[in-house]
Amino acid sequence: MELEVEKIRDQQKETWNKFSPGWKKWDELTMDFLKPMGDGIIKLLDLKKHDIVLDVAAGSGEPGLTIASRLTEGKVISSDLSEGMLEIAAENAKKRGIINFETKVCDVCELPFLDNTFDAISCRFGFMFFPDMLLAIKEMTRVLKPGGKIATAVWNIPEKNFWVTAIMSTINKNIELPTPPPGAPGMFRCSKAGFMSDLFSQAGLKNISENEITGKLNCKTTDVYWDLMNDVAAPVVAALSKADDEIKDKIKTEVYSLVNQKYPNNSVIIDCSALVIYGEK
Repeated sequence: MELEVEKIRDQQKETWNKFSPGWKKWDELTMDFLKPMGDGIIKLLDLKKHDIVLDVAAGSGEPGLTIASRLTEGKVISSDLSEGMLEIAAENAKKRGIINFETKVCDVCELPFLDNTFDAISCRFGFMFFPDMLLAIKEMTRVLKPGGKIATAVWNIPEKNFWVTAIMSTINKNIELPTPPPGAPGMFRCSKAGFMSDLFSQAGLKNISENEITGKLNCKTTDVYWDLMNDVAAPVVAALSKADDEIKDKIKTEVYSLVNQKYPNNSVIIDCSALVIYGEK
């Protein structure tokens, strides 16, 4: 693995381990937020009760946990770079009494599984973080059985995701952040129409489809929105760490004003949009 790819991978691992307590704290709200995309993935995979499924970049467990609950004779292996996130996933499985669910700490670019192992693969909001997205989809395709299915969700364009842009555009207006290199991990790295379909095609997948799915981030209050983004959004925390207290307060005031203007009366229920991409081996 190239040095730069290794560096990005190690940074991702460190970041997600650091932020895992925040994701645990907000698990109920964030899982409700991301559920439509997980449901969209599950519908496309059209799973059979005995299927063996790999959930890549699984985080705190979804959609793998929901998949496992439906596989009466199959199982899910839930993989992620972060031990901290997978500990939450294992706890969530235990709480729900789901026993056909395993966790595996590993890198998507070096999956520790034999060729043709899985009937299906799910990956909800993982691709934007992968250092080498083509290598990642090729690895997933390698471990997929012939005829197997893969579905992933990525964020749609910024204009359709105010829940991110409200805070990040305000930060960018107040703090001079370095421009990330082309192709660096980021929220909207996969948002261009056809981008993911092309990656799937390069990996040799067929019967590829790409569709939009919408959801809502139901914070209710601006306080909840602000606290959530400061607990789970690594780019927000990283950017604000570079600001002094005066600038932070200014950013917070401006974000509150922007959000309250669009969603007044404590009804901060923000629309979001994702693309769900499907392919077969």
